[in-house]
Amino acid sequence: MKTILFACVHNAGRSQMAAAYFNALADPDKGRAISAGTKPAERVHPEVVEILREAGVLLAGAGPQRLTPELAAGADLLVTMGCGEECPYVPGLRREDWPVRDPKGLSPEIVRGIREEVRARVEALIDREACRATSAPPSAGS
Repeated sequence: MKTILFACVHNAGRSQMAAAYFNALADPDKGRAISAGTKPAERVHPEVVEILREAGVLLAGAGPQRLTPELAAGADLLVTMGCGEECPYVPGLRREDWPVRDPKGLSPEIVRGIREEVRARVEALIDREACRATSAPPSAGS
């Protein structure tokens, strides 16, 4: 089973979205996602929780956590989320960066667009990593 680590600075928006979508869409026998940040916030951004809830993806119990060497040690891939120079680097770990806008404080319309961009990127990643489940939850607006 593959472990994908999604990371951004505060672990309160983009990386939470990506991990939640990955875990909702991937076959749990083939892959799982975790998320973390280099400077974790106190909580997940409320606008992110609400916009994901609209799409049927719940972040109940999710909270920002610090990216530690121990957490990264079990990962197969690190996906950084447009955090620029504050993006973490983990020696020996495959890495890709997704230049996704930070949803903090943005209007619901913009956060919905970010949500759909993250979902599309996660779906492509699931296919590349051969972690596709046989059925997936409906997309937003279905």
